[in-house]
Amino acid sequence: MSTDLWPAPLATTPIDAVVVIPGSKSLTARALLLASLAEAPSRLSGVLDSRDTRLFAQALRMLGGAVNDDGAGNVIVEPLPYIAVSRNQRDFTEPGVSTERGSHTDAATIHIDCGLAGTVMRFLPPIATLTTHKVHFDGDPAARRRPLAPLLDALERLGAQITYDGAPGFLPFTICGPVESPPGGVLEVDAAASSQFVSALLMFAPAFNEPLTLRAAGEVVSLPHIEMTVDALQRRGVKVIQSRHEGRLQWSVTPARINALHEHIEPDLSNAGPFLAAAHLSGGRVTIPAWPEHTTQAGDAWRRILPRLGATITVDEAGLHLQGPGQGMYDGIDIDLSAVGELTPTLAALLLFARTPSTIVGVAHLRGHETDRLAALVEQIRRLGGDATERPDGIRIIPRPLKGTRLATYEDHRMATFAAIVGLGVPDIEVENIGTTSKTLPNFAHMWHTMLAAPTHEAAPTRHAGQVEGGR
Repeated sequence: MSTDLWPAPLATTPIDAVVVIPGSKSLTARALLLASLAEAPSRLSGVLDSRDTRLFAQALRMLGGAVNDDGAGNVIVEPLPYIAVSRNQRDFTEPGVSTERGSHTDAATIHIDCGLAGTVMRFLPPIATLTTHKVHFDGDPAARRRPLAPLLDALERLGAQITYDGAPGFLPFTICGPVESPPGGVLEVDAAASSQFVSALLMFAPAFNEPLTLRAAGEVVSLPHIEMTVDALQRRGVKVIQSRHEGRLQWSVTPARINALHEHIEPDLSNAGPFLAAAHLSGGRVTIPAWPEHTTQAGDAWRRILPRLGATITVDEAGLHLQGPGQGMYDGIDIDLSAVGELTPTLAALLLFARTPSTIVGVAHLRGHETDRLAALVEQIRRLGGDATERPDGIRIIPRPLKGTRLATYEDHRMATFAAIVGLGVPDIEVENIGTTSKTLPNFAHMWHTMLAAPTHEAAPTRHAGQVEGGR
């Protein structure tokens, strides 16, 4: 881990900028995976180029797929060579070993580097059971603490063979197939720790010869991410029906060929959060171009959340516009973020500067993210001189005067952006390893400085993704 310290810039004047956000990591991962399972090549534009998505693309290559830039800003994804042309008879062609389709030196085992990407370690183990190889998954040291047991247990019930190098239910592990439809066509999965367990199995379900129903064992967190997966499948011709069985959510998937799709990836609305927060905190203005009118992204919740903190938000053909109230000019809130827990660190940073206390609930599952985000937030807020208390399913924040200090990021991109937001309102904040933001938002530090330096003038034409322009 880098020990470099980044001096977080202070916002001395209201921000006035147009910030172009790169493509959604969540949508990119789903598009890459479903394109690799489709019956023909797909063309994707607006694909996020970050550490997570590079690891995802490389993993698909290692499994025998082809993911290539066409030189015109598009990514061309060819289906994995062993995906069935016929629904009832798969052609288990060996994964290729060319440069375009990846390579591996061990003839018996394919090695997948997950980094710290939940999408790689959760979306790809089901796909690995389609090969004739053993597939070994490992990642960064912090990745070995991320929970995988609900997904891997479900795959074992389908017949997958899994061996663990260490603790069961965690990286590193080796998996091999084949798998079969479950008895009665119903597979139960525990989604209390992550919605990705359901999404991974939903995207795998069309490969079965019989209809498959995935049934939640209990609570389901981050439901918008599952809705995003269902939408991605339906747009590719797969029939998915959500219903309830004895009060529990379930999703029924009909076997189908997955249609190829030429798709443009929306900007990542969760990653827009820190830039919206910057305008909110500084009493300034920001525009996020290409904000979708309708979307399944969790980050769209900013449109509902930030007005509760005094922001004014409008959306038109130019994008989403936010006018912020400024720090100390809004009251705190009590809010349930169970559906959009990834927004918690950004919101927590804003709540430090509210006039009254706040409570965030419904986010116990954040303990299993890149780090234990609840514990990390409490520790860093207290390091600032603030008042935060961890609760069983959330965090309580009472605004206090804050002091400059060194903030840790725990190799967690959202803790890094939390620190950057705090630095806008507190002098002398130093951030450890701001580069961890490359996981989902390349060039974050440059974008942040450029946003703060943007002069007030008429908006220039839209630039490339990740660039920042002056205000209106």
